[in-house]
Amino acid sequence: MKLTVLGSGSPEPYARRASSGYLVEAGGEKILFDCGGGVVSRLIEAGHSPADIDWVFFSHLHSDHMMDYARLVHAAWEIGGKRLKVFGPRPLQHIHDRLFGPDGAFAHDLHARIDFAPSQEVWRARGGEVPRPWPSPEITEIEPGFELDAGRWCLSSCSVPHAQPHLTCMAFRLECGQKTFVYSGDAGLCDDLSALVRDADLLLHWCYRLDGEPAQPLMARMTPTPTEIAEFAKSAGVRRLLLTHFRVHMDSPDKMASAQNALRSLFHDKATVVEDLDTYEI
Repeated sequence: MKLTVLGSGSPEPYARRASSGYLVEAGGEKILFDCGGGVVSRLIEAGHSPADIDWVFFSHLHSDHMMDYARLVHAAWEIGGKRLKVFGPRPLQHIHDRLFGPDGAFAHDLHARIDFAPSQEVWRARGGEVPRPWPSPEITEIEPGFELDAGRWCLSSCSVPHAQPHLTCMAFRLECGQKTFVYSGDAGLCDDLSALVRDADLLLHWCYRLDGEPAQPLMARMTPTPTEIAEFAKSAGVRRLLLTHFRVHMDSPDKMASAQNALRSLFHDKATVVEDLDTYEI
């Protein structure tokens, strides 16, 4: 397996970090976990095409984890990509329909591209056939505990505390061959997540707050610090730990050094804070 970080940031607009998005190549397929703002551009920068993506899994439906979904679907459709298989919590289908349904936000654009004679000529010149189909990803709404056996890889999930009851929030475990990758989504530490990450080869965990950074009590429980995440991962037998979802103020040299030192105290050279376009073999 191979992980490519496409977005390691937060909702804040930031040139250094796009919002959340992570590409995993496993079993000959390309699997995208979340698709926040800027992720499709990073995907292309990394040398991949939107049409290459086989599967999309949404950990939850905060905007910074799905803002580029519309761009991904449209861009893959524009170049004749395969039918995407998209999984995520409710109301994923409703959101998709409001974007790409017959009366959705992009219906006027799609009708122009499908029905306008000059656009049909452009489509034929690319090798397409008329009538051009409407973009139609296969949408599956899932709940925590969802499992999938895709043949060459398998996926499982659990609930993680983040934005309930407003949003369903999940972490995912992907197993391929003898290797295991876990993506926490946006997660407070909990027993279900501990079980999911047990003995993982690589854990990619969000980090929204640094050691010593003040937080209200409820927010503190939902936003573990680098030290807390490292201790949690070490106790679960994780072999390699990556932190992501860094905010703008966390990237100053002194704060970055503090976070890296907290990780290395337990993981030595097997832990770091990721950057956009980093790649890791699993």
